[in-house]
Amino acid sequence: MSLLADHNLPFAVALALMVLLALLQAFGLGHIFGDHDLDADSDGGLADGLLVILGIGRVPFMIWLASFLLAFAGLGVGIQALADNLAGAPLDRWLAAVLAAGAALPVTGVLSRALGHVLPGDETSAVGLDSLVGRRARIVIGRAAAGHPARARVHDHFGHMHHVMVEPHEADSEMLEGDEVLLVRRENETFYGVALQERRLSPL
Repeated sequence: MSLLADHNLPFAVALALMVLLALLQAFGLGHIFGDHDLDADSDGGLADGLLVILGIGRVPFMIWLASFLLAFAGLGVGIQALADNLAGAPLDRWLAAVLAAGAALPVTGVLSRALGHVLPGDETSAVGLDSLVGRRARIVIGRAAAGHPARARVHDHFGHMHHVMVEPHEADSEMLEGDEVLLVRRENETFYGVALQERRLSPL
């Protein structure tokens, strides 16, 4: 049974989205879907129990979403193959998608909790942004100038990587790709940094 068959279209799309997420993360563009972890801590009750079952907050959101897409696609193709073997024809693709989504949610919860134990830092990786102040970062995309932040990569004290927007602390400074900077303060979503090494001017 081909993954590209019409009755498997929702599951092929899910796999394509999972590959897209992996590429975005590899190129440091995971912030499009949010760099921060979902918070599974609440004041208890039904909502808290639901978050625990779904595994939300146990791993970063990008990992949770990729796990869901993988489970959804795998279960969906399996449901269609089973239906084809038992009834001689696959189910309507949208009916199969609903069934697969319903089954994929608890499966994703199990996967997320298991990954949370394999990657113990993930359970505590939802660090406050202020905790990144005082850490070293490296400009990875763009040129940072006053009013024009560039994207920088910084690791928190758990060793987890974050991508943040950085401007120079001094208005007349600039920072280029590859520059290592010290994050000295934060205002909203923007960090301000100072270069850790003065750039040498090329001889005339």
